[in-house]
Amino acid sequence: MAATFASAPTRLSPGAKRDWIAELSGVTLGSDAFIPFRDNIDRAAKTGVNYVVQAGNSLRDPDVIAACDQYGMAMVFNGVRLFHH
Repeated sequence: MAATFASAPTRLSPGAKRDWIAELSGVTLGSDAFIPFRDNIDRAAKTGVNYVVQAGNSLRDPDVIAACDQYGMAMVFNGVRLFHH
C-alpha cells in the first residue's frame, strides 16, 4: 500500500458508500465460467453493471439473457471457460 498511497484512505461511511454505489454506471461484469442464475444479474444491476462477459452454455442461459434484457445490459458469450472443477 505504501507504493500507492501516502496514507490509508479514510473509510467511507455507510451513507457515503451507498451514495457512491448509486452513482456507478458503465461497469463490466466478467466471469471465467458461466453465470448460472438470473439473481447474479439482478444483483449486478444494483451496482451499475451495464455489460456482461461470460463463457455461456449454462442450462439457465435463457433466464440470464432475459434478466440482461430486462435491465438493458449487453451480454457477450465468449465461449472460453477457464473455471474447471
